[in-house]
Amino acid sequence: MAKNKPGSGQVRIIGGQWRSRKLPIHDLEGLRPTTDRVRETLFNWLMNDISGARVLDCFAGSGALSLEALSRYANFAQIFELQASAAKQLQTNLQTLKCPNAKVSQGNSLQLLDHACAEGFDIIFIDPPFRKGLANECISLLVKHHWLNDNALIYVETESELTDLTTPSSWQEVKHKQAGQVSYRLFRYQQDVNL
Repeated sequence: MAKNKPGSGQVRIIGGQWRSRKLPIHDLEGLRPTTDRVRETLFNWLMNDISGARVLDCFAGSGALSLEALSRYANFAQIFELQASAAKQLQTNLQTLKCPNAKVSQGNSLQLLDHACAEGFDIIFIDPPFRKGLANECISLLVKHHWLNDNALIYVETESELTDLTTPSSWQEVKHKQAGQVSYRLFRYQQDVNL
């Protein structure tokens, strides 16, 4: 881990303008940063779509996914994080990177998503704490309140034993992999023209 005080660690950005930068994170209960290997695969999948994108990170934790997206020239990131200390650390890390095009909102992601969205997003990260049933609720709210732009890409990371992930018919699965205890998928949202 890191040379930080006990009970803390680091997240490493693997590509883009901040490649190899290491940033401090708090070692909090349930915090499970997406591994470098999974992140590398994910951002290979997103390679042609990330630059200029509006990104929504629904359960940010360490911020590994949104920071990686911003490093690769995403236009803006809205970052939701429940735990106050993790949200504060994310804000500090963004200041360290001199990154003004991100907003951290501290609070319950499901409550933050449960209202109309003024401007939609192109890439959405759903990587909730495992075994709490949060992924399906999050997906439902994203659809209900129109958080997704047409052709948006949605990344969903869950525990591998989760078998009842419910996605709307407008979401087409484009990639699906498993790494140990983690199952991760990429969907593309296409508006139903008949609606």
